[in-house]
Amino acid sequence: MNSGNSSFHAAADALASDGWCVVHDLLEPAQIRALAAECAALHDAGQLQPAGTGIGQLDATRRGDRTRWFAEGAMSVPQQAFADRIDVLRGVLNRELMLGLVEYEAHYAVYRPGARYARHRDRLRHSDARVVSAVFYLNEDWREVDGGALRLYLADGSSRDILPQAGKLLLFLSARFEHEVLPARRDRMSIACWMRQRSLAATNP
Repeated sequence: MNSGNSSFHAAADALASDGWCVVHDLLEPAQIRALAAECAALHDAGQLQPAGTGIGQLDATRRGDRTRWFAEGAMSVPQQAFADRIDVLRGVLNRELMLGLVEYEAHYAVYRPGARYARHRDRLRHSDARVVSAVFYLNEDWREVDGGALRLYLADGSSRDILPQAGKLLLFLSARFEHEVLPARRDRMSIACWMRQRSLAATNP
């Protein structure tokens, strides 16, 4: 499955035309299960921390997930498999869209039942480094009744709900789309990732 990257080229086309897309073949099923098992084990061991709102504050009414960042140079085998594929995707997006993506950052995220993340953008106020947001889902047998969709708000005023089903990778332009995570009825696991450019704000003070 991973020998070719035709879906990555299709993703580049979709990002150019629509600003968002879903990719279904980032990793093999065994690799997805390994990531899910690791994420669940870290959560059960208390190794995930309450996530901030992007302004250095905790506000569980706006954001209720717990996270653990991937550490460059110290990734587990499952994390490295994810990082390697994301790096291939980053290269494709750079070649086809000339986005200037130089790095990425990623973390596990777990939402307990009822937790949410209120409507927001991923491009931080003090930094323009994040260019492409990527959310990779780890939840086996997820059904619509389980809730927990990511709701993506489109420019025409409509929205799209993306269910967090295992193996699905959602990509969207960080600065363009507001989105939110709706409450779920079961634990919801994912990897949040951002492909980054060199911050123009940092290079042009």
